[in-house]
Amino acid sequence: MKRNMNTASQPATLERGAHFASSEMLAKRAGKYIAGGVVSLNRKVDPAIVFIRAQGSKLYDADGNEYIDYHAAFGPHILGHNHPHVNAAVLKALDDGWSLMGSGTTPWEIRLAELLCEAVPSMSLVQICNTGSEATAHAIRLSRAWTGREDIVVTLGGYNGWHNEVARAVMPGLEETGPRVSPGEYAFTPLSAGIPQSTQRRVHVINFNDLDSVEYVMRRYPVACVVTEPVLQNIGVVPPQPDYLPGLRELCDGHGSVLVFDEVKTGFRAALSGYQSIARVTPDLSVFGKAIANGYPLGVIGGNSEIMQLFDAPDPTRRVLIAGTYNAHPLPTAAAIATIEYLQANGGEVYTLLERLSARLQAGLEALYAEKGMTATVSRVASAFCTYFCDHVPVDWHDLAACHDFDIDRRFRRALIQRGVYQFPIPCKQGSVSAAHSEADIDQTLEITREVLAEL
Repeated sequence: MKRNMNTASQPATLERGAHFASSEMLAKRAGKYIAGGVVSLNRKVDPAIVFIRAQGSKLYDADGNEYIDYHAAFGPHILGHNHPHVNAAVLKALDDGWSLMGSGTTPWEIRLAELLCEAVPSMSLVQICNTGSEATAHAIRLSRAWTGREDIVVTLGGYNGWHNEVARAVMPGLEETGPRVSPGEYAFTPLSAGIPQSTQRRVHVINFNDLDSVEYVMRRYPVACVVTEPVLQNIGVVPPQPDYLPGLRELCDGHGSVLVFDEVKTGFRAALSGYQSIARVTPDLSVFGKAIANGYPLGVIGGNSEIMQLFDAPDPTRRVLIAGTYNAHPLPTAAAIATIEYLQANGGEVYTLLERLSARLQAGLEALYAEKGMTATVSRVASAFCTYFCDHVPVDWHDLAACHDFDIDRRFRRALIQRGVYQFPIPCKQGSVSAAHSEADIDQTLEITREVLAEL
């Protein structure tokens, strides 16, 4: 339920339709000084709630309301907000005098690199940056240097960052995209103004789970790399068909292209070694972020040692630039070390906990939809989940856009928020369970969901 953070043991539920007066005031103030009103426009949503504190599985807003959080800031908080083990590591780094040295290497970046290479066998070498977008930009540049080609393949319904090569619309209208074509490709629908046409012409957009279209593009263009999320988790949770990722590996091998797995969302959440360990497919390059540092800003690129060594190639015409004042900044690096060590502890028992909680939530939701007689399907990979208001798990964006009831989804999410369960208020956005959630959180979420369904 939505509760006041300042009240005692059994806070009262706020009345449905209650206003967020302090949030509204702060949002107006932000609009005076911040372009767009938020510092990442992906966060601009309605209701424009201003959160001021978070702990474990809970969010607290400026009006004193408490929420069970399943947004997790787009997924980073695998251990929950302000996890004590992670925060203690950051505080210790400060106490020990870790600082941004800006010259040579440091013991902490070495330790993080060791942990990453041990956790993800496909990564013989790694580099550390600040965000997933930086990591995918490096992956594309490396791929072009390695192959001597310029064209890239990306996925309709995928998101790989904000930079020009990958900034296409994540959920374009089918009137923009056009009908399904297979084999074939779709127009690059820019997610931003300012992307040169020359860049757009080198980017080929195909549907997820469509090997025929990947091959179609590869036969017609000099493809440097295929960049894909192994599970589409920016339009909910759309898993690969059994032959899709192995088929991509085979096509990239056959055409001399680099296979890049964007595991910014799946990495360390689906499994310690990434979704690639579940699929048993080895990419040439992988990128990670989000859950890797439990909410602290850090990105990673790693993979095949021959490709990665281009970052320091003896031949300057082959050398790929990687630079960044804040790369492996000591505080996010300390957080990442602590997060990975925690995930590894006791044979990875935290993943057993996450699976138990997530399965409990999925089973409860499915029972509620059946009880209501509602057409709905819960898609889940590990602790990431999404309800699709249709009779199956979609296989790609065309399938989702044609079958999912976006209006019900939107109303469902807003009603949950009104009652103190926070899922991002845009249809088809992934929910995330954290290790900080309790069975009581899950059961309360299900009870609130029953109330919401009764009124939909």
